Amino acid sequence: MSAVTPRPTAGSEFVWGLRLLGRGFGMYAKYPGLLLLGLIPAVIAFFVLLAAFVTLLVFLDDLGGWIAGSFAGGWSADARKAAELLIEVTIVIGALWLSVIVYTALTLIIGDPFYEKISEEIERRLGAVDHPELPWHKTLPRNAADSIRVIGTQLLLTIPVLLIGLVPFVGQVLAPILALLIGGWLLSLDLTGIPFNRRGVFLKERRRVLRQHRALALGFGIPVAALALVPFANIVVVPAAIAGGTLLTRRVHGQPID
Repeated sequence: MSAVTPRPTAGSEFVWGLRLLGRGFGMYAKYPGLLLLGLIPAVIAFFVLLAAFVTLLVFLDDLGGWIAGSFAGGWSADARKAAELLIEVTIVIGALWLSVIVYTALTLIIGDPFYEKISEEIERRLGAVDHPELPWHKTLPRNAADSIRVIGTQLLLTIPVLLIGLVPFVGQVLAPILALLIGGWLLSLDLTGIPFNRRGVFLKERRRVLRQHRALALGFGIPVAALALVPFANIVVVPAAIAGGTLLTRRVHGQPID
């Protein structure tokens, strides 16, 4: 009688997600030319978002004053100023959190052919995919649409998370945890899009598959979200995360990753 293989624990799967991201970074040493190719769209997307963020900072006082004026017109000067400051801080925190997902999605849209090449080459060297593969020019529109849908989901979730963050004491602890969990999950969805779509497995089914491996997906996505908050780190994180996302895709499909 054959032994039953024990189901991996959530903890071990989370650690595996971390390991897959680490192996993605290891691809810089293993295939330097391939991964460095992915820096081009990452740099372009970085400067696009940097310009948008600087523009936000330039108009931040006006924006905070306008929002505060809509409900705090009759307040004392000190109370109104405190409200404006709270609004401005909330806007900046929200913009930084949004930038994690938006940057990754924008980079994937700009650099789709580059990242298709990285993912495809890694798969070729690890062994052929069992399923019929779709060419990159057929998956590009789908990849872009999926990234836009992920951004939309992030936008919808931003407001409630920010509102939770305004709750004294509890909010300051709970909001960052929720932001990392949500960001990690959405990044896992987005960063596995290219290898999943190549297999003809699109967003709805991809979400279902990753739910079955939720700890693995979070172990991969949460550190990506955390690293993305470090200035300039995103530029080198995205190509490595694409490589790691390809390995994650192969793992959940039962394909070799060594």
